[in-house]
Amino acid sequence: MKDLITAIVKALVDQPDEVSVNEIEGSHTIVLEVKVEKSDMGKVIGKRGRNVQAIRTILGAAAGKTRKRYVLELVE
Repeated sequence: MKDLITAIVKALVDQPDEVSVNEIEGSHTIVLEVKVEKSDMGKVIGKRGRNVQAIRTILGAAAGKTRKRYVLELVE
């Protein structure tokens, strides 16, 4: 999942080298922390949060088979 989110976010931003995704694993939940350059934060979020919501939807669909809950967080 980490690679999937990294590829999607790198395609959205102007500075793909600054993208980092940190995976924090719990018992039933995995948190993916996405860190991008401040100037690219708006591109990841999108108008009214549409881009980040679409990424979360893709993450939820891909996580269906793993039986774990994935949470996407944007970190400044």
